[in-house]
Amino acid sequence: MIWKPNVTVAAIIEQEGKFLLVEEHTSQGVRFNQPAGHLEPDESLLAAVVRETREETANEFEPQHLVGIYRWPAPQSDITYLRFAFAGSATAFYPEQKLDEGIIRAVWMTPQEIRASQAQHRSPLVLRCVQDYLSGKRYPLDLLVHYD
Repeated sequence: MIWKPNVTVAAIIEQEGKFLLVEEHTSQGVRFNQPAGHLEPDESLLAAVVRETREETANEFEPQHLVGIYRWPAPQSDITYLRFAFAGSATAFYPEQKLDEGIIRAVWMTPQEIRASQAQHRSPLVLRCVQDYLSGKRYPLDLLVHYD
């Protein structure tokens, strides 16, 4: 058997000192996460993060930097996630759009509120990505190459 990680993408969006998160139903109960999801077949990482952000928050996302690549083995399962986190801007909001199944709401939170809600995070990557962003980690998007 060949082991393969689950490739995911996440959007780090800051506006006026607050970060866009989603509150969602999970197998572990209601949790907070960045707008995030799985890479689909034949999809680039950038297309995936734009799609997931739109589906989960009704915001159009423009990725501008790679913040980091994170490997996280979920302790409650035998799944390992490989997360590509992107920083960028929300460029449009579509209030009439229905959010993805399982998403309760999109919410803007300060770094202090994010730290205080750690027990309700979907994974430790939620806070780590915000911390890395706040510490200035930014890598150019041309590090990623997608061959069609």
